[in-house]
Amino acid sequence: MKQILYERLIQYILENQDRFYRVAYSYTKHQEDALDAVQSAVCKALEAHKNIKNEDAIKTWFYRILINECLTGLKKRNKVILTADVVEQKAVYYEEGYEQGGDIEQELEKLEMDVQGIIKLRFFEEMSLKEISSITGFNLNTVKTKLYRGLKLLKENIQEADLWVD
Repeated sequence: MKQILYERLIQYILENQDRFYRVAYSYTKHQEDALDAVQSAVCKALEAHKNIKNEDAIKTWFYRILINECLTGLKKRNKVILTADVVEQKAVYYEEGYEQGGDIEQELEKLEMDVQGIIKLRFFEEMSLKEISSITGFNLNTVKTKLYRGLKLLKENIQEADLWVD
């Protein structure tokens, strides 16, 4: 039984690697960091495959690992202190297939990290609220509240930005 789940996990990872990268990139905004997060998540998932209870849990279980890896990477990156000797300018990198959303992307970045994550999983990854609840560890009602509050703030901020443009 465990061998079958392990094989299904490998199949799931191979089939969805582009989606995992897209989610990681949406959190990290850097190609290398996103690739590191995905690689680390895959390694951790393969090492801990015995913790999977059933085949239906693979998706939410893996996304939880991936998002935790992204958040860990962001925390590590924020702790790095750059000195004048170390800082070097790099050309801005734009990932093919991941178009910057302009106003929506900028306004989404202004929201709290957990609210951003819920909105990204709901609309970019088309996950159900129940799946998001399982991935984030939040109660289902908390996920709903954060989602609708975040969408309301997003709408208000975009409308406010449009007023400034007109």
